[in-house]
Amino acid sequence: MNAVGTIIGKEIRDGLRNRWVLATALLLAALALALGLLGSSPSGTVKAEPLTVTVVSLSSLSIFLVPLIAMLLAYDAVVGEVDRGTMALLLSYPVSRWQVLVGKFIGHLAILALATGAGYGSAGLALQWAYGGLDIGAWQPFALLIGASVLLGASFLAMGYLISTLVRERATAAGIALGVWLFFVVIYDMALLGVLAADQGRHVSPGLLNALLLLNPSDVYRLLNLTGFENISLYAGMAGVSDQASLPTSALIAALLLWVAVPFLMAAAAFRRKQL
Repeated sequence: MNAVGTIIGKEIRDGLRNRWVLATALLLAALALALGLLGSSPSGTVKAEPLTVTVVSLSSLSIFLVPLIAMLLAYDAVVGEVDRGTMALLLSYPVSRWQVLVGKFIGHLAILALATGAGYGSAGLALQWAYGGLDIGAWQPFALLIGASVLLGASFLAMGYLISTLVRERATAAGIALGVWLFFVVIYDMALLGVLAADQGRHVSPGLLNALLLLNPSDVYRLLNLTGFENISLYAGMAGVSDQASLPTSALIAALLLWVAVPFLMAAAAFRRKQL
């Protein structure tokens, strides 16, 4: 485990050195603040807490942004090291392949979690200060948003690692990663909406809808944030969806964890057989 810790530390130091954490945190904080401040007018009209408005807005934005950041971190995590020849050098030390993969993944996840927590957390504190002080109750859905964003990022990190272990060129990995991101954040939902509109409730039962939503980590993330608290679901207009897609919070969290575990285990199996 000392080898894993060493690799984790190296990835975090590399992320800090090339300003990944700072740039991502500033970007997320700026977007969260902008959405929170722009939402101040409707929140004053409907008496909604500013963080509630921000959770609704950020839930939609994070579906696009966090997975993209995760893919940028992960797509060349393995194939890039192989191309540069550093992977063979690393494996010449007394370290196993699974230790390398676990260490790199946890290091990248730590970078993503630090940037997300710092970016969204600082924006939330600034919004609370700007609109009248700390409200602990409003932080519950906001904290869930931060945690769910990290899990969403972890799921796309795992998919990025799987892609990176299966291909032989960085350009190929980048293209596939972009396609996977586009499929899960845009194409899948458009296709699902088309199916639901054409079906008109004849064949797609609530149980089948639940299963279809669980097949996309972005949809799991959206449901987790927008239906987890009653005030959030009402403000987001998701109360009807919450009733139809009757998935408890624990099931949604478990689904996101599976979206992390399954691709990563597949990546570990592929990396074990990969020719360097």
